[in-house]
Amino acid sequence: MLRAVTPGGHPAITALWLLGLALVALAAAVLVLGAITNAELLALGAIVVLVAASIAYQLRLRRFTATLVAAEEALDAGDTKRARDLMAPLLARFHTFPLVQEVAADVLYAAGDPLSAAALWETAMKRLGAPRVAPRLVAAYAALNRGGDARRVAALVPNDSLAKLALAWSELAANSGDRERGSVLAGELVRDVAGAPNATVAAMTAAVAAIADARRGDRTGMLAKLAAMRRAVPTPHDAAFLGYLAGIALRESGDIDEARREFSVAVERSPESIGGALARRERAHLPT
Repeated sequence: MLRAVTPGGHPAITALWLLGLALVALAAAVLVLGAITNAELLALGAIVVLVAASIAYQLRLRRFTATLVAAEEALDAGDTKRARDLMAPLLARFHTFPLVQEVAADVLYAAGDPLSAAALWETAMKRLGAPRVAPRLVAAYAALNRGGDARRVAALVPNDSLAKLALAWSELAANSGDRERGSVLAGELVRDVAGAPNATVAAMTAAVAAIADARRGDRTGMLAKLAAMRRAVPTPHDAAFLGYLAGIALRESGDIDEARREFSVAVERSPESIGGALARRERAHLPT
């Protein structure tokens, strides 16, 4: 389990730094007394100790950075279990370090825990800045049905397309969403879908726009956008999230049986992902 202090630090390294500084001070004192040879030997010892401490620190910091990169790569490959295993010890030891908070939040959100992810991203954003963190935090609040928080964070990055996409999802699907505003945002995003950073984001944009069409009663538009969404070839993790969005659109159009089918496929495809978790929640609320 993940739990909520420099990464390269270690008590032994701290001891080496202190020893090196003590040797420097001692060498200075011996030099004042005129024992030049002894002072030189002490200074040489201080240099050796300080260099050893520096090398040890850099090696530990490099290993720390490599672990963060490996966790992100595991997420990209859809292997949330490996990502959690990699991040658990880092979060336990360095839970106040912004980079650890950020990547741990990525892992927790992907694994279907948007509440813990939101708490970590909120803290990390204070140090790393809104442009870097806010779009993901908006998505976490959308997943939690916290429309007010999603709007608050999205306002920090008004020109970020991913934050707009997450906000449109929130407004159209969250319990406290502003449906009209969500429809306007979805329309703007789908008109600019050619500029999406990748095919998966384009597919998500189409799916969110399909929800807007469904709410307007435009079944033809909804089906066309869902067809466009299905042309993407996402990872199982992303496919489950797309299935969740498609289920929302079908539910809003009144097609409960198809919505249930989409939710069930999403859960089966990636049960431990955010898409699977959201699909499971929405399926449980469908009328029988």
